[in-house]
Amino acid sequence: MDNKLKPQKVWVKEGFIGQRMIVLPPNIKRKIITNQVIKNFYLTAIGHYPNAANHGRERKTGSNQYILIYCVEGGGTINSGGVTHTLIPNSYYIIPKNLPHSYNSDANNAWSIYWIHFTGDISDKIFDRYLHNGAPVVQHIPYDENRIKNFEQIYSILENSFNEKEMEVMNIYLLHFISSLIYYKEANPAIYNTDSISNSILFMKKKIGKNLTIEELAKQQNLSVSHYSRVFKQKTGASPITFFNQLKIQKSCQYLYFSDRSIKEICTELGFDDQFYFSRLFRHITGVSPSAYKKAHKK
Repeated sequence: MDNKLKPQKVWVKEGFIGQRMIVLPPNIKRKIITNQVIKNFYLTAIGHYPNAANHGRERKTGSNQYILIYCVEGGGTINSGGVTHTLIPNSYYIIPKNLPHSYNSDANNAWSIYWIHFTGDISDKIFDRYLHNGAPVVQHIPYDENRIKNFEQIYSILENSFNEKEMEVMNIYLLHFISSLIYYKEANPAIYNTDSISNSILFMKKKIGKNLTIEELAKQQNLSVSHYSRVFKQKTGASPITFFNQLKIQKSCQYLYFSDRSIKEICTELGFDDQFYFSRLFRHITGVSPSAYKKAHKK
């Protein structure tokens, strides 16, 4: 009888094509903590991992800095304090300091991430502003090219100099970069002048098994289709129907991973009359077929 064990997935910390990363030397960090301009908030490490296949890391005792992971392509998961969070494009998560955690790129749809380790006297307060109802959660925001340019400015400065003034302006840019994520809603009041979109998303989640039209969604919020579609895309970065389908596929991933439901049963549960359409949509969003996803994640 063949008793061979299935080989475990091997995750790697670094070494990806196109990766960039900088870690501040100890002597530079000592200078920063005595600098009155930036000691309140500064980074200790920064990096960009594009298409980081097989990327993964575990810190059994956590880190003494906060760790921001911002995903722009692909996907992955973060386990922090025993809770698993899923990152998709245009989402980010901040890992609390001193908390055991692990994270890894999706095996079938490798993530591209920007990451930063940060600390300082006000870092706890900045982290508090990120929390939702007192807990760290994945936050979704529209892609902004200016945010990426800001990151590149930070990285470029670090590549060229660790001098005092350069460290000051770099960490000022850092605060702007973090703020563009945490304070996105407050910095864009025209987009968030109503909570109708948040209510609409809650409605979608409650009706996840239904086939809702754009007209029904707009009517539920007492908005015209054109206005509803415009403000919805401004807030989420996607059209209402595209977003609704993404919610359905996310839910189907949970069913495939945590249950023994067949693909046909999942289709029925989520309101898909055509199993082939569901499979095409699933592949379009995740990069793999439902059967391949189920096989890859089957325990």
